[in-house]
Amino acid sequence: MFSRIAYAVAAAFAVSAHAQTPAAKPPATTGTPTQLSPVIVTGNPLGSELFSLVSPTSVLEGTNLFLQRRSTLGETLNEMPGVSSTYFGPNASRPVIRGLEGDRIRILSNGTGVLDASSLSNDHAVPIDPLVVERVEVVRGPAALFYGGNAVGGVVNVIDNRIPQEPLQGVRGRAEGRLGGAESEKAFGAMLEAGNGRFALHTDVYTRDTDDLKIKGPTISPRLQATDPARAVTYGTLPNSASRSSGGSIGGSATWDKGYVGLSFSSFESRYGTVAEPEVTIDMESKRWDLAGEMRDIGSFITGVKFKLGKTDYKHTELDAGVPATDFKSRGHEGRLELVHGNLGPLKGAVGVQFNSVDFSALGAEAFVPTTKTDSKALFIYEELPIGKLKLTFGGRHERTEVSSQGGGPTPFGGAGPRFDPTQARSFSGNSGAIGGVYRFTPGLALALNGTMTERAPTYYELYANGPHAATGSYEVGDSTFAREKSRAFDAALRMRSGAHSGSISVFHSRFKNYIGVFNSGNTRGADGELNPPETITPGVSDNTGEEVLPELAYRAVPARFRGMEAEGKLRLLDRANTLDLLLKFDYVRADDRYTGLPLPRIAPRRFGAGLDYRWGQFGARVDATWVSAQNRVSANELPTDSYTMLNAALTYRMKSPTPHGSAELFLRGVNLLNADARNHVSFLKDIAPMGKRSGQVGMRVQF
Repeated sequence: MFSRIAYAVAAAFAVSAHAQTPAAKPPATTGTPTQLSPVIVTGNPLGSELFSLVSPTSVLEGTNLFLQRRSTLGETLNEMPGVSSTYFGPNASRPVIRGLEGDRIRILSNGTGVLDASSLSNDHAVPIDPLVVERVEVVRGPAALFYGGNAVGGVVNVIDNRIPQEPLQGVRGRAEGRLGGAESEKAFGAMLEAGNGRFALHTDVYTRDTDDLKIKGPTISPRLQATDPARAVTYGTLPNSASRSSGGSIGGSATWDKGYVGLSFSSFESRYGTVAEPEVTIDMESKRWDLAGEMRDIGSFITGVKFKLGKTDYKHTELDAGVPATDFKSRGHEGRLELVHGNLGPLKGAVGVQFNSVDFSALGAEAFVPTTKTDSKALFIYEELPIGKLKLTFGGRHERTEVSSQGGGPTPFGGAGPRFDPTQARSFSGNSGAIGGVYRFTPGLALALNGTMTERAPTYYELYANGPHAATGSYEVGDSTFAREKSRAFDAALRMRSGAHSGSISVFHSRFKNYIGVFNSGNTRGADGELNPPETITPGVSDNTGEEVLPELAYRAVPARFRGMEAEGKLRLLDRANTLDLLLKFDYVRADDRYTGLPLPRIAPRRFGAGLDYRWGQFGARVDATWVSAQNRVSANELPTDSYTMLNAALTYRMKSPTPHGSAELFLRGVNLLNADARNHVSFLKDIAPMGKRSGQVGMRVQF
């Protein structure tokens, strides 16, 4: 189907100059390039611009998104202050926000959960290709009030306009291609939208192909070589890191002045190497249906209604030397309904309900979690109270979650019975609350304070994992007795803007009563689950019975503390016919066990970045340097990483278009120009998978 869509898009680009038809009435939206509303939809159900939000929120769009796109969502956002990535090679990467990752970061597609398997394991890619994304909104810090207890670390909302929300008259579109990079990327994406003022249609297609990542030196870090000299080492390329992916969507909306209702279908397919295992590839497919709508200004009390429903059918097969080994499937749906009320005295706000249900299964010899079902229902309320220069916000959420396991599973090698415990179910009731405020000293200076309380239900893998996990080279063990995870968080942000100058500085502090993390216990396990097999000498080496021996990673609940700061700023140095901006950023997070003071594993080191952005007419030039410190505060059985400096540069040129609203933009980008041997401390693979060597990339984006 998507090949036919691709031909249609290509044909539309060919005739686009003749596709504009006179409007019967003045159009609400012209055929300009896609520009979504500046209202931030993720941080506030009432809508608000960035400066007035209580929660620290960042937006990536336009030229900045064009230049920062990478092959994964995590790497695309990695340059934001407070955001790092899990980096499981160039093909799989989730965002990490303020040291929190996995299930504590909610990844949304246009406001509803992606419902994939990426939080289960870092080798599982997020089924979103940044190539067709229009905008990304990132909430740093707890957003559990709106999106559930598993948004305790933050939210990443990917917006692609696959269900158009505004009336459109005529035709508009975008095409983008890029070549090069350390992975020899060849990528192309195109989007086309058309409408007659009452109905709008959206379609997009994309394809991406990469080779094995080129690296500066050896795959294995010197520290790992010293502790495990028997490991095989390769040089120059990262084996089994090539990928091929494609996908697209089609959607449509009925639109009017005060609302819309629409439906879309999208598909994502990818086949990529897992890096940790030289002969294992993942064959992934995700299909998704979305229904959404909104009505505004419908009454004096209930002023607006929004609803969204997403249904996902996700599966991937792990192939060992081309032979299917384990099948992962996740099928589920998520929906939310929000009612916005008008002024209730001085208050205005919203109430809403959210529900989701996910069936997960992992079938095969390497299934380390059983077949499970997770159901969740929630009710939330949010209110705003303006008092002069002060805007107070507060709200609460009650959530009920049930996580059940079918038990059973494969019989381990040499074992006497199923790997997993018998059928069991756990139910959790969680409450979350938040209170905050924004005080504007002047129109360009504001202070935001926010305090939150969050309760999160443990995930199915934190409760029921029990088996060898090849991607992390370990044997993972959950704990079915876990209680709900409880945390308290506070952050403060000072924001400034004056003309072309802007900046912000934030500090945060989070305390967990029982932070559920995965820790290297120091024990070993055989593939049959035997604890500390007496025959073994070195983890990863088979014992004399022929089974592989792995280090044990155990989920444990510990009292934890996360604290740190983020800062970013833009200073206009030159403002004439040409402009020059100085860009600065800094982030730091420290995480440890509150009782022992010992550090938690895989915490990002501090980063400091500086850059210059020059604009002269249609020409632009930018250089960015980011220094990443060494990370020597490591947990037990974790290796440190060295510091490095990442230097990137880009040249851009915007060409004039024969059409009044069109544009074409070219870029030439250099990445890691100092050819640093860079290793991401957050990654499970930091000691076997460095980042790419010095490389160059070219790209072009056309809009009409």
